[in-house]
Amino acid sequence: MQDQINNLPKLAKDKHKENKTFFNKLKKKPPKRLDYIMQELHEEEFERTDCLECANCCKTTGPLFTAKDIQRISKFFKMKEQQFIDAYLRLDEDNDYVLQSVPCTFLDADNYCTIYEVRPKACREFPHTDRKKFQQIAGLTMKNVAICPAAFNIVEKMKKRIQL
Repeated sequence: MQDQINNLPKLAKDKHKENKTFFNKLKKKPPKRLDYIMQELHEEEFERTDCLECANCCKTTGPLFTAKDIQRISKFFKMKEQQFIDAYLRLDEDNDYVLQSVPCTFLDADNYCTIYEVRPKACREFPHTDRKKFQQIAGLTMKNVAICPAAFNIVEKMKKRIQL
């Protein structure tokens, strides 16, 4: 798995132009059953993929924290929301709350999330490959294929399955 993770940025870069062309066509004319196809591809991939073997998303990127995330997680820690923000978060250039640093503070040595039950929405939904109106998140998906081996595999299978 580590070899695949190490090679992922290069693989994603090699496929970037092809993926960009594909996603541009997908945005213009999404197939009627796109959401169903993506759900199926997502489920098939995650039957084979164990995120605990990878955790590259947690090691290399940080999620956005919504107000509800902050409220839920600070309650979990029995902290005031501002205390949680001060201890773990910062505002990014888009004025969104993100982690102060990566790898994620809440990732333990065995790739387990110490706040899994209350993790941010962005973490629960990552890599977003089963999202409705998938064609609308092409830019995000292009970034995620360089981070997540499962997302990379899903996009490769999607390109074979959906002929544009």
